[in-house]
Amino acid sequence: MDFCSLLKERKQRWMDFMDMSSPTRNVFLIHYYGDMPARPPQWPEKDREQLEWIARMYEFYVEQTEWLTDDRVPFLDMLTGTEIFAEAFGCRVHRPETDMPFALPLVRSAGEASRLKAPELGSSTLARLFEMADKLRELEGKQAVLRLPDIQSPMDITALIWDKNDLFVAMLETPEAVKELCGKVEQLLFAFLDEWFSRYGREFVAHFPCYYMPQGISVSEDEIGSVSPEMFEEFFLPHLVRLSERYGGIGIHCCATAKHQWHNFKKIPGLKLLNLVQPPEVLQDAYGFFSGHTAQMHSWCGGGPAWTWAENFPGAKFVLEAYPGSRTEAEELSEKLQKICR
Repeated sequence: MDFCSLLKERKQRWMDFMDMSSPTRNVFLIHYYGDMPARPPQWPEKDREQLEWIARMYEFYVEQTEWLTDDRVPFLDMLTGTEIFAEAFGCRVHRPETDMPFALPLVRSAGEASRLKAPELGSSTLARLFEMADKLRELEGKQAVLRLPDIQSPMDITALIWDKNDLFVAMLETPEAVKELCGKVEQLLFAFLDEWFSRYGREFVAHFPCYYMPQGISVSEDEIGSVSPEMFEEFFLPHLVRLSERYGGIGIHCCATAKHQWHNFKKIPGLKLLNLVQPPEVLQDAYGFFSGHTAQMHSWCGGGPAWTWAENFPGAKFVLEAYPGSRTEAEELSEKLQKICR
């Protein structure tokens, strides 16, 4: 099968997998990277090294399709962290040499938050991401799928800009100021995503974890672990609903201890996939709770051999992920997982 036909087939499996009326229950990813070098530091002055690494990684994925069968859609990784939208608002960013960059809070009061202006997209630090994506498309062609930059929810971005020591108090004492800043963040998010999808098309691979979406949006939503269900409904849910409705669906990553919010996740229209990073005993409950509602791609999907995991949660649609130590092991896993998932 030629690469274009193979890619079309893989994309269709992801679409069937996320369609709750489809009988496709499982897709699988085999994470084997051979001798690929570690990702370079995410410093603006190392753009060239980042572009070279991204292109090399993409070409590795494409070559891998010739000998390894799974459901990976090769993608161009944008190498972004949680800092990108907070930085656009003016936050300073700490960039460790061996870890992900992160934003430092900029405001500490309702007055400071109110005075903060939403930046213009073209003159903000976000313009660098479009420049990088344009160069990558020039290198690898317009058919290459881009990995979406790291998109936090509007409230999670607000929690990066506004010092959390003050933000959570402000949510109780000056809620309108919090909502005002969150609205400015949403305004910037819409401007960025409208331009992104206009330039590069609606399809993408999510920032985390790496699942394919034909359209929609993927976000991280972690601050909900620190608030009540009622505050989720007041401060978080409206933005998630607008994102999903504006772009045609949503995938959500959450690594917070937030079991008390699970029922609120079900209120989000167009929820295509949910990723929870929690201990196995919590995720065992999640597979049952979200079965029949959305596709799942959690940090754990069973003990023992990977080809037995699909038996653990027979009513759920979920992604199987395996991490072989060699090419031979990867090929053996592929054969066994194809029998389960096809």
